Amino acid sequence: MKWISLALFVGLLSSSIAQEIDIMVSGNIFNAETDSVYLAQRSGDGISNIEGTKIKKSGDFKIETKVANPDFYILRIGSSKIDLILREGSAIKVYGDGSNIEKFCNIVGSDESASMNEFTREKNAWVAYVDSVNAVIAADPTQQNALRGQFQQKQQGYQALVRAFVQNNQNSAALYTIQSIIDPNLDFEGYESITKQLMAGFSESPTVQEEYSKMEKLKADKLAKDPLAPGKMAPDFTEAMADGQMLSLSDLRGNVVLLDFWASWCGPCRRENPNVVALYEKYKDKGFTVMSVSLDKDKAKWLAAIEKDNLTWPNHVSDLQFWQSKAAKLYGVTGIPFTVLIDQEGKIIRTKLRGPQLEEELSRILGDS
Repeated sequence: MKWISLALFVGLLSSSIAQEIDIMVSGNIFNAETDSVYLAQRSGDGISNIEGTKIKKSGDFKIETKVANPDFYILRIGSSKIDLILREGSAIKVYGDGSNIEKFCNIVGSDESASMNEFTREKNAWVAYVDSVNAVIAADPTQQNALRGQFQQKQQGYQALVRAFVQNNQNSAALYTIQSIIDPNLDFEGYESITKQLMAGFSESPTVQEEYSKMEKLKADKLAKDPLAPGKMAPDFTEAMADGQMLSLSDLRGNVVLLDFWASWCGPCRRENPNVVALYEKYKDKGFTVMSVSLDKDKAKWLAAIEKDNLTWPNHVSDLQFWQSKAAKLYGVTGIPFTVLIDQEGKIIRTKLRGPQLEEELSRILGDS
């Protein structure tokens, strides 16, 4: 199913799953600060209890009930709580310390719930560490340099933990705990990827459906504001070639054009050039060309790099203004290499394509035969 049709799918799905499901949550809790345990769910800005039961003197408890939908739920013991992922027929056992069940618990019968809570513990530990460092620096700003090395080391460890969790829980409902810490304004691609994986793995969840709808709206708003969004006309510009003649992007209309921002001093650009050369040779007779915009300051070095890297297409331009390049500013370039693939009508296909992704897109558009 294509993602573009998923909104309709979700609408149909919502009407088909509005039915209760049977679940059971049981286990043993010690050191509980209360004699009751509750199954609850987040509601708006709060948490609403669904079903409760008494904890026996032995610590055993059992909640066997129906809930409205497969979704994310909460098990509450006093002020302590853990998250549970409940599906049709879920039978989950929870064993733990009721005084701090977030930190000390074992979940059996739901690998997703166990994984989510294990990561949540690590996440909470990281947040507590960051808060402690900020408190120390606030009290004594001179400690900032002394703490920097340790902080960076712990930060790298936490980031590695996040990457491993995402890799090991692809399309799992447990990714919900990751989605909650991603700021879509800072990392929309990561936010979109996690939300799509949640939909793939837990589409029957109303919470996931709501999050997916939010993501789609954010994406639509983002694309509407993005001058380089796919389907929009590529901004036209005119710059000088090496011989002084002027070349406009629109002069290449009728071709599939790779607009490539690069420079002789850019290592990643030079390493990518052999791939661009190979693709140019493969597709140039099918209407593909390259327009290279250099951010060089030294004309001799620019031309030497063109020759050394065997960039045989004729469309090389530069105003030799480094990062003040007018074309680079027009396209919002903040790092190179930066590419824009443009269709025969001058409309943007995609940006930031390199290596295999670029080859795959050209193959899709122009074919391999």
